[in-house]
Order: sequence, then structure tokens, then C-alpha cells
Amino acid sequence: MSQHTIKQIDLVYLWVDGSDPLWRAKQQAALASRNDGTAINTTGRYVNNDELKYSLRSVEKHLPWIRKIFIITDNQTPSWLDIHHPKITIVDHREILPPEALPCFNSRVIEYFMYRIPDLSEYFLYANDDMFVNTNLLPSFFFGTDGLPIVRLQYLPFQRIESKFKNLMNISINSYRKSIDNSIALIKKKFGVYYPGVLHHNIDAYRKSDFAMVVEKVFKEEFQAIITHQFRTHKDIQRIIFSYYALAVGRAHLKFATRKTSSRIRVHRGEFQEYLDRFQSDLFCLNDSERANDEDRALIRPFLENLFPDKSQFEKGGVSYCSTV
Repeated sequence: MSQHTIKQIDLVYLWVDGSDPLWRAKQQAALASRNDGTAINTTGRYVNNDELKYSLRSVEKHLPWIRKIFIITDNQTPSWLDIHHPKITIVDHREILPPEALPCFNSRVIEYFMYRIPDLSEYFLYANDDMFVNTNLLPSFFFGTDGLPIVRLQYLPFQRIESKFKNLMNISINSYRKSIDNSIALIKKKFGVYYPGVLHHNIDAYRKSDFAMVVEKVFKEEFQAIITHQFRTHKDIQRIIFSYYALAVGRAHLKFATRKTSSRIRVHRGEFQEYLDRFQSDLFCLNDSERANDEDRALIRPFLENLFPDKSQFEKGGVSYCSTV
């Protein structure tokens, strides 16, 4: 399969405005009804600094070949977004999630069902709204010449040993890392393979058919057991399982990410521009967390506005940006 036969590559985002009072009320009601001690997730997971606006600016500027952009939301729409733009489609949770999974505040569960988006191309990219493109990239950055997705992992040679040690010593493992361990265990049991790394925390490439195979057939029972997890738990399966599966069955290419190809910039550390200038990263993520405070987050918008100052065609009143790669 040659590269030019991939005619359609789409982009999918998950987006939420955590400041929306209606959404917050629904979240609080779901938490109250659980009565199981579930903690409210970190502020950084839901806070809205308009990162999506700037991520779209970066995509328009550097990935002009994207066919369609799907934004998965929970009955929300960014106020600045031109929802009538032919490339933009808002996808509500109710369109893709099974009824028993609603309402859902667990991004892991929402990600399982991205493949159900109507009209989604077989080849697609997935991004959180805090992920950005920093240079012109061709489709070959994401897909091989045979059409298979390139899986970029952060190389962690001692990952398995570290997880086993923490379990033996009864050291607490956060739900993010535990969900990855769950994915690793399933792939190891099913295919007898282990990959020493986790996703590079940036824009990833997928094939829709791999999602369908994993959710509906290969690990159907395991996914059925967790789709009702409204909030993140230690029993979740992390999205990396789709990449591990594709690698295990020979439907993907493995590459280990470098800071040149992909950088994860921690919001609480600041110095965003200095980091980019140092590594000249192709992709970067502004990773918010419980370590960041409001003063740290206040630096995000000015930084992004300076980096991507021109309105995209996806914004109300925006002007199309013409670029070639």
C-alpha cells in the first residue's frame, strides 16, 4: 500500500468546558449518586484556557491536509467556534457512547468509542485540546508508506520492573499508570508481547478498524466490565491498548519519541517558549496537572496567542490560512 492511497485522514478531539455551570451540576450530581468515595478529578483535567482554539490554529497552519475535524463534547460548544464550517463536526457523547455509559466524565471510556463517530475516516489522528503542531508535517509523519499508523512511545526500559516493585512494596500507583499497567497485562496475556514504553502524550495515529476489533471482539468482555465507570478508576484500560494491539498483530510501526519529535511541557514549570526554542519540537503538549496553580495557568493563553496569533478559518470571523507542506 503506497502513501498516496491514504486519501482521507481525519482529526478527533475530546473537549470539555469545566467552568460550564450546567456541566458542573451534572458532574456533581453523578458524584453524589455514587456515594463510594470517588474523588473529584484534578482541576487541570477540566479547566478551559481556550487551548482548543490554538490547537486548531496550529492544525490549520501545519496540517492543511486534514479532511475533517470531529470534536467530541458533552452537550457543549465553544463560543468562538464556527460550527457551520464544512470541516468541523460537533459529536455529542450520546451519539457514540452506549446508554449505560452515560453520563460519562471519564475520558478513557469516551476514547473507547471514538470509532463510532459517523463518517469518521478509517485513518484518523487523535488529540487532546492541549496538544499542538509546531511545524509543517506530512501524513508520512503519522502513517507509514504501507498505510499503517506510526506508534510513538516514550521509551521506559524499566517500566515493568518499576510497576512490579511498587505492587510488591504496596506503594500507591496513580490511576493513570495503573490503567496503562492493565493494558500491558491484557496484551501480554493475549499475545505474549511487551513493549517498553507509554504513549508520548501527544497527537497519535490510529485506524478505526483496530478500535472496533479491540472493543467488540478481542477484549469485548474486559471493556464491557468498565464502560460504566463514570469517573477514572484503577480498573480502567488506557487507550494505549489500541496501539499495543496494532503493534502485536503487525498493523503498526513502532518509533520511540524524542523531544525533537514530541515534547510534553509541564504547565507548573513555566518557561514554555524557552523549552520549545531549545528542542524545536514537531509536536508539543501543555500538560496541566494537580501541580499547577492558577498563576501557572495564567501563562498559557499569552504564550499560545504569541505562538499562533492569527485566527483560523474555524473561528467565527476567522480568515483562512494558506499553507503548503
